[in-house]
Amino acid sequence: MYTFTDEAKKAAVTPTKLQLEELLVLVNSNRKSDIELITRGYEFSKKAHAGQKRYSGKPYFHHPFETAKYLAALQMPASMIVAGMLHDTVEDADVEPQTIADIFGEDIAEMVEGVTKLGTVRYHGMQRHTESLRKLFAATSRDIRVMVVKLMDRLHNARTLQFVPAHKRGRIALETLEIYAPIADRLGMGVIKRELEDAVFPHAFPKEYKKSTKIFKDVGGEDIKRLDRIQNNVRKKLAEYGIKKFRTESRIKGLYSFYRKLERKDSDVTKIFDIWALRIIVPTVTDCYTVLGIVHGEWRPFPGRMKDYIAFPKPNGYKGIHTTIHINDGSVIEIQIRTEEMHREAQFGVASHFVYKDSKSSTKIDNNAALNWIRQFIPVRLWVEGQDKSPSKKAVHTYTDAATPAWLKSMADAQKIDGENPRSFLQNIKNDFFSHRVFVFTPRGDVIDLPIDSSPIDFAYAIHSEIGNKMSGAKVNGKMAALSSSLKNGDIVEIATSEKSHPNQKWIGLTKTTLAKRHIRAYLQRVKEMST
Repeated sequence: MYTFTDEAKKAAVTPTKLQLEELLVLVNSNRKSDIELITRGYEFSKKAHAGQKRYSGKPYFHHPFETAKYLAALQMPASMIVAGMLHDTVEDADVEPQTIADIFGEDIAEMVEGVTKLGTVRYHGMQRHTESLRKLFAATSRDIRVMVVKLMDRLHNARTLQFVPAHKRGRIALETLEIYAPIADRLGMGVIKRELEDAVFPHAFPKEYKKSTKIFKDVGGEDIKRLDRIQNNVRKKLAEYGIKKFRTESRIKGLYSFYRKLERKDSDVTKIFDIWALRIIVPTVTDCYTVLGIVHGEWRPFPGRMKDYIAFPKPNGYKGIHTTIHINDGSVIEIQIRTEEMHREAQFGVASHFVYKDSKSSTKIDNNAALNWIRQFIPVRLWVEGQDKSPSKKAVHTYTDAATPAWLKSMADAQKIDGENPRSFLQNIKNDFFSHRVFVFTPRGDVIDLPIDSSPIDFAYAIHSEIGNKMSGAKVNGKMAALSSSLKNGDIVEIATSEKSHPNQKWIGLTKTTLAKRHIRAYLQRVKEMST
């Protein structure tokens, strides 16, 4: 799978047939209908944007083409590639939405409508900016493809941010860091998250970028030769134990991620153990645990640094085993052990499920397992008797909400509650969904995903409003804990309830999540109304 290498980041040439061929090489289909659809989308977008220029001076078509190329490189379906090609034609080229529906079908038209920059004005005031985000989240909660296309649109804009006027550059960079990169993370798209962050970091925080770059170099973060030596030693040792079917990849921590961790570690770089990571990719889950045993047998593991995300996956679906080991030369390196499927999902998250490439053939095909997964997110009306027919404009929209990530549905619901307060809406989604997260457990082992510094009260309301409203106490890791306690990764939380217990005004100040605050206020309001 394409991984956005430096070669892929090079600017595209002036639109020509060679450029179209460059796109088609990446397309995950050899079906004539798909090739024809993408070609029509290419020609339509090229014509629609004729004469328009980007801030860089390049033809405007350069942007939708690159967006489409990123989608093709991710091996997305032809319909999504075309949606990426057309995503600016309505707003920036005055193309009527019905024209897109008539030529390319209602499905593509709806994706374009969902991903287009809604509102005609970009980043002009909190009210209009937040309204665009509201509509984007609402559209995404119905069709996850919209967000994948939007992220590729934002990725190209992030990589060309140096051409944007200075007064806009900082705002766009911050929005990318605060909204879009965290969305990529919540969708499990680790590669896209890192690309977005590192592309805009110099523009969002130029001083911090320079300082972090210097510290990173000083600690040897860019010492590729040293990392290669470690990788070769690990490969050799696994082979000695008879492990034959495996491959390894090395990873150097993204600069923005390094900067954020420095902040959390009070600028003490000696507390950062994952500057370097070595990924060991094996065929089966059993192999993962076998390799973990070998690694711990040959190298001294760092206490408290082993995390089993296979047994307890992250809420965004991430799976794998992480451990940190001491190397003989005094280095510390994080080892990540995954199967091929886990690795693919770790890199591209939700996008990795759209298309499957048959490992036994060079022919790229749609796999039944992938097809079934897609059906969870695409309007049901498109899957009648296995035919992908464009419905009439009057067709009823039926979506399978059950499979849409809970956090995404909650984000769409939040707009109804904070509808009159755009600043509150923006702050709430940043606090609830895009802050640094902690993963805590119920006594049964279920994972609850909460913002950092959440309390047992937040935990109780995350399970159910009635549990929160009747909460009388909490145990954290088997010990009684104050309701004001800050939960940490891996904590096991048990909530005690009583019919005599109920929320009070003080609880609002002890909570982090909007959900908990909302339920507490609602309860207090009901009590007030009943007493009057």
